[in-house]
Amino acid sequence: MLKGFHHAAISTPDLDRLIEFYCGLLGCELAWTFGWDRGSGEADALTGLQESAARAAMLRLGDSHLELFEFSSPPPLPRAGERAVNAYGISHICIEVQDLQGEYARLSAAGMRFHCPPLAQDSGYVAYGRDPDGNVVELLEFTAG
Repeated sequence: MLKGFHHAAISTPDLDRLIEFYCGLLGCELAWTFGWDRGSGEADALTGLQESAARAAMLRLGDSHLELFEFSSPPPLPRAGERAVNAYGISHICIEVQDLQGEYARLSAAGMRFHCPPLAQDSGYVAYGRDPDGNVVELLEFTAG
């Protein structure tokens, strides 16, 4: 029996920078950290990599979790620019907020880049921004029903 989504995960070249962004700026809580050194057969089997090594953190926001990985082995492939939201794969993560206009102003002032100012929808407001690695973070406010 499936119970529900537990977390999504993001791979980053700078774990500390993303922890600071998601915890310091967006208000996540650092739930725990972990990692493994090269030579862990279990980690290699799970990830499908050889000689893998990584540091990682699990963040919590309400009942949701976000996992961050910084792989040191094998060397990750560099990202070619910012990933478009229509590219195959996970296109964004979404955080429900209260007072989207206020959050937009606060996060913009702190340096978060947004595609455009918040837009009205039938049920509230929405805005797409980018984390320091260029991943899309949707902010969503429900104002109706």
